[in-house]
Amino acid sequence: MEFALTEEQQLIQDSAKRMVEKDIAPVLAAHPSDKSLPREAMAKIYPVLAAQGITAPRVPADEGGSGMKMLDYALVYEQLPAWLSISIMGHDVTFARIHAEATPEQRARFLPGMLSGDKIGGTATSEPNAGSDPRGLTTRMTVEGDTAIVNGRKIWITNGSVADVLAVTCIDGVDEKGRNTLKRIVIEPEHSKFEIREIETTGLRQGHLSEAVFEDCEVPAANILSSGGDAARMLTITWNGNRPLVGLVAARLAERAFEAAVDYAGIREQFGKPIAGHQLIQKNLADIQTAIMTSRLLCYRALDLMDQGARNNADAAMAKRHATTVCLEAISKAMAVHGGMGITEEAGLEQLWRDARMLSVPDATDEILTLIQGREITGIAAFR
Repeated sequence: MEFALTEEQQLIQDSAKRMVEKDIAPVLAAHPSDKSLPREAMAKIYPVLAAQGITAPRVPADEGGSGMKMLDYALVYEQLPAWLSISIMGHDVTFARIHAEATPEQRARFLPGMLSGDKIGGTATSEPNAGSDPRGLTTRMTVEGDTAIVNGRKIWITNGSVADVLAVTCIDGVDEKGRNTLKRIVIEPEHSKFEIREIETTGLRQGHLSEAVFEDCEVPAANILSSGGDAARMLTITWNGNRPLVGLVAARLAERAFEAAVDYAGIREQFGKPIAGHQLIQKNLADIQTAIMTSRLLCYRALDLMDQGARNNADAAMAKRHATTVCLEAISKAMAVHGGMGITEEAGLEQLWRDARMLSVPDATDEILTLIQGREITGIAAFR
């Protein structure tokens, strides 16, 4: 059992840090931090991410992806700005889902541009009344000759307003048990008309979280992904990778808050000495550091299990729920260390808190994650 990074993993992490500092941070700094990044700015960033191999990390190299281990992918992923981490995850799972369910001809049409970063991908699955239960979806697809007609509404679409490729999950019938069967279709905004708008949120504001309305949206039937297996099963597999990745975003936000709190505690004086010398300040700092470490270890373990091909349903759920909960608390404690400065925009901690607060929602809420872990413990599902 190894807890230290290998030399190769350290090089991966260092390379990711340099990439962010040299190629990404200047682009972000040129735009407001509380507004979604323009499409032209995204077009500069995505080829940079492609050069690091993270536009298609989950697909083997001999099948057109970069074939990274999930743990190695995480070492790059956690160095990215929080909103960009969520963006590239939305893109990479879209690539993986299309790859898994597409014909060779469809792969040749949709994937090369996504791999190079010239095209941005997004997946539209959740709906206003269906999130954690994909069988509860209502968006329907019917086929008339060479055209598929899509009707429905999707919400919480990462990259929605800037995506060139949207993988939309639809109902296309029922199975022998009367349950809805799901199938994905690739919709390209350049060729198909539908309504899309960005959703204003508490945090991750440079990102693009959207909802879309499809009203008799015409799409070539050739875009239906019909070669793959169970779309619901594919959702579960990608969720189990996404959850610890989201947990690592929370850990990195808490780490930034921790670094700021340590620096501030060393220079701020009260009662004749730096506040770092007061017991309760030290307790807050110790609690924050512990939250970061435990979160990272749980997330790394869940991803390592995935790399080994082991079942990680409970571990992925536990990792995300723990990380997003304790790291949000950790940032609050870092704000407390700063006293009045902690609630100012100048200190930057309020933005870290807002971004961290967003992370309990994507890829299952804390409540659903608790029930997933409970199901794995008891063998009894509480939500079916």
